[in-house]
Amino acid sequence: MDEKATQFAFELSQKAIYFDQEKKFEEAIFCYTEAGNQLLGLIQAEKCLPIYRKNVMECINRAEFLKANLQNLKKQYPPHQNFIENVDFLMLKASVLENDDAKQADARKLYENVIEQCLMALKNETLNLHSELLAKVRSTAENALKAVEKLVARRKVPEVELVFPDVPVNELSKITLEDVQPTSPSVSAPAHSPTISVKASSSTGGGKKFTKEELEVLSATSNINNKLYVPFHSYDKINEFKGNSDGRKFTDPDGKISLTQKQMVKLKTWKRASELFENPVIISTIDCHTIKQTVISDCSFISALNIAALYETRFKKQLVTSIIFPQDSHGKPIYNPLGKYFIKFHINGVWRKVVIDDYFPVDEHDRMMCSTTENKGELWVSLLEKAYMKVMGGYDFPGSNSNIDLNALTGWIPERIDLTAIPKTEKDDVFRKLFNRFHRGDCLITLATGKMTEENQKRSGLVETHAYAVIDIRCVEDRRLMKVKNPWTHSRWKGNFSELDKLNWTAKMKTSLSFDPVVAAQKDDGIFWIDYESVCHFFDVIYVNWNSELFPFTSVYHATWRQEIGPSRDIYTVGENPQYTLTVNVKKSAAVWILLTRHITAIDDFATNKEFITLIVYETGQKIYIPSNPRPISDGCRINSPLYLCQLLVTKPGIVKYTLVVAQYEKTNAINYSVRVFSTADVSIEPIRLPYTVSKTTRGKWIGSEQSPIEKLTLHSKADDNSVFLEIKAPKQFSIALEIKQASSDRTIFMETKSSGPYRPGYTVLVLENVPAGTYYVKASTYTSTDAGPYILRVDASCKFSMEPLKM
Repeated sequence: MDEKATQFAFELSQKAIYFDQEKKFEEAIFCYTEAGNQLLGLIQAEKCLPIYRKNVMECINRAEFLKANLQNLKKQYPPHQNFIENVDFLMLKASVLENDDAKQADARKLYENVIEQCLMALKNETLNLHSELLAKVRSTAENALKAVEKLVARRKVPEVELVFPDVPVNELSKITLEDVQPTSPSVSAPAHSPTISVKASSSTGGGKKFTKEELEVLSATSNINNKLYVPFHSYDKINEFKGNSDGRKFTDPDGKISLTQKQMVKLKTWKRASELFENPVIISTIDCHTIKQTVISDCSFISALNIAALYETRFKKQLVTSIIFPQDSHGKPIYNPLGKYFIKFHINGVWRKVVIDDYFPVDEHDRMMCSTTENKGELWVSLLEKAYMKVMGGYDFPGSNSNIDLNALTGWIPERIDLTAIPKTEKDDVFRKLFNRFHRGDCLITLATGKMTEENQKRSGLVETHAYAVIDIRCVEDRRLMKVKNPWTHSRWKGNFSELDKLNWTAKMKTSLSFDPVVAAQKDDGIFWIDYESVCHFFDVIYVNWNSELFPFTSVYHATWRQEIGPSRDIYTVGENPQYTLTVNVKKSAAVWILLTRHITAIDDFATNKEFITLIVYETGQKIYIPSNPRPISDGCRINSPLYLCQLLVTKPGIVKYTLVVAQYEKTNAINYSVRVFSTADVSIEPIRLPYTVSKTTRGKWIGSEQSPIEKLTLHSKADDNSVFLEIKAPKQFSIALEIKQASSDRTIFMETKSSGPYRPGYTVLVLENVPAGTYYVKASTYTSTDAGPYILRVDASCKFSMEPLKM
């Protein structure tokens, strides 16, 4: 019996209870999990009494409960509290690991992570850290740095290097302890403390430099499910695997990926690839037919891997295998005997790095519980799945769709085709387009079913709300067919052109498709042919991801739409919605696709997402205030997917300008997002800038008489090309309008009377350019003269002005 180890495990469980009571839930989860795992390991090694299995289950169950409810528990925290909780948790985790000689490198990485987060926090004004919290952040950074120094001294490593990609190079090159404590000059770095070299980059990779706002957005959304996924840089390919020359295997400092209760029942233990296979390899052969999904509910992701594998086989071009590292000199992923890998995913607007180890969950028969291939020892599918599940919150994956998954894997442009909403003639056009482009290698295609009755599922052989990979499209004897794979590798379609169909298969079709229904019936591998008419009837959605290389020009902007800005619903005005000018320089014609990406930072962002987004497009290039004036050329359906695509065909040559308006339905939270434009002509996107420098608001009321209230507006300017904006808000039952009439001009320059146009319910605006300096009368009127009620009038101008009610 190992009494010392058993005692340590029980001390961890007591710490867990303390943290639980103090509402430090991440620390509690960690301690419960560590205590449970350590006790379980001791029991399996017969180093403590089996009676302690009850304690193991209590620890694991409480950890799983807290983990499942963590986001709701933390919603009540202010932003700085979440930050403080996170760094405290990392410090605790590191302090536990540093007591284990085999895990000191992992402890050091955690301490370095703490230092990095503290540096970011000190530069993040949105956290609103008061003096006491600032002192705590600095103290935490100092303690972490001392811990790193201590560990470095043990291992005689002279320098600690951190990658900090979201800071412009010209702003930061070296950060030492003095930088961590800018207001405490009396505290200096220990004499032998290591210097922290901070590498930085602010480029998108296409020449454009990120603005400060964009850097803040990308930095904020690097933290997903309480783990950091920094933007990928080319130097990561080598630097990530430095420092492992001592031969010790890598263990992910973020710990094991969470499982569902059902998966936990099947779990025997976690094993490394080298423990499972005598000769593990990353890739034996790329073949979509060998990929199989197991107990992880990620059919959309496995379908995505199926068609990506097929693409690599057909076109002899790396698509998803190129995102697995380390790689050889030819860019091929290679097995790492030290167990460390990273995957490059396109998430939250940029390519990001996800680091994992090669531990996999196995059942009592030593079979991998994660998705894999039929080739023994082949790891590429399992590694990709593990990395994606880590980002998405764990193997207890709530589900996604193939558009999202393929965009993360490839960066290809997602298009969602709703088969339930398009007319039959358009469905024919869709097939022709997909048929032609599929065989050119321009797109990847998956299908998804919707809700189905149990009877329809049994009759059709299809599974409800399930994703299927399209691995071929053919036309034979005027019949339009798709070859489809169920990622389960079993359970097939039973209708037209299935292996059970005795009516539709002709000899010519069998020969053309190299398909024998009799042979196919002998083994259910989940692969089947289905006619396009049946696809349109039984499936709800076709997901298509288009090769971004089809568009030689691209432009992107990353931003935040704060919750308090603008109304919750933009029915009457989009004046406070984020807006951008899109400029396209067209020679003859151009395809312009605009992708709006809502960044995800927690599992609830896609599991129970209630944020519905879209883009509204106007052919003006100017600021839009009233949604229907002018009429938009595209006003898409608001969807709760994090990806929304708008497609334009520009046929007018010359420089064409559009206004892009980001819109939500019943906005409840702040959102971080990216607007990325793909085009076959030169294109640029930039936020709309307004010329106004002065703003004033006044309140008034209608008293139910024929006389409308009038404000006297005087522009104090030496110029006669001033810009003026007038906005009025009132109860929605009032139809209102604005009118401005010149009273006098400083230099006798005449301006004719202007109005806001037709009466509108509750809201209208009047935008004026080239307004001469002088005095004006602004009249606020209602359509019905007997209306009585309040209004709010706002005036913005590019010059100083005064405003007062005109006495009648």
